[in-house]
Amino acid sequence: MPSQIKKLAPLAAFAIVFALIWATGLQNYFSFKNIAENQIALETYVDSHLAYAILAYMGIYIAAVAFSLPGATILSLIGGLLFGGLIGGVTTVVSATIGAICLFLIARTSIGDILRRKAGKWMEKIAAEFNQGAASYLLFLRLAPIFPFFVVNLAPALLGARLWTFCWTTFIGIMPGTFAISYIGAGIGAVLTSENAKYQQCIASAADICSFELNANSFLSTEMIIGLIALGVVALLPILIKKFNKRRAV
Repeated sequence: MPSQIKKLAPLAAFAIVFALIWATGLQNYFSFKNIAENQIALETYVDSHLAYAILAYMGIYIAAVAFSLPGATILSLIGGLLFGGLIGGVTTVVSATIGAICLFLIARTSIGDILRRKAGKWMEKIAAEFNQGAASYLLFLRLAPIFPFFVVNLAPALLGARLWTFCWTTFIGIMPGTFAISYIGAGIGAVLTSENAKYQQCIASAADICSFELNANSFLSTEMIIGLIALGVVALLPILIKKFNKRRAV
């Protein structure tokens, strides 16, 4: 009996935390829409309490990844919007890696069988390549996100990968895409700040019509251009890696 309780304890803890997150609506509160609507207040708080803001963001991101909640990309954009491309990117990479490690460890408990079923057919596809070279294939999966993020976090644990191999391939592999998204978020933040300032000036001048408008030209900021270029490079990585592997095989 005690052994059965010990086996079921991780599953119970996982279910309770997951239920609490959804019951409180936390995943909805941290949507990009809500962040945009409260941008000034949030940026003021970040400027005054940077360390606390970063810790709060990290906690939310780690929980989202560890419990496979949707919205990691939105959170990455928010990180760039609030902290800038560089700080947002570093914070997100660290948070995503810690969250992935948590899920990796969770998958090695009694919850593993349930998570394996959730991963479905993706597990079979990954397993076929995984056995040929764990480290190189894990790094490829991170650099070329051809499978859902939660599947790439689960599969290594269920296939017997070493924790250290999982850690360094995750940390290095997610950097390019994460920084690209973070800089795009920073670009969006710069656009919203600029347009909001114009809108507030219009209201202060007592103009008859004031509207908050965003057009294509608004998004041609330095951060946005850097992010889009980086995202384009990340999109090309799978092709470059495949060509490199073919040349090595010859």
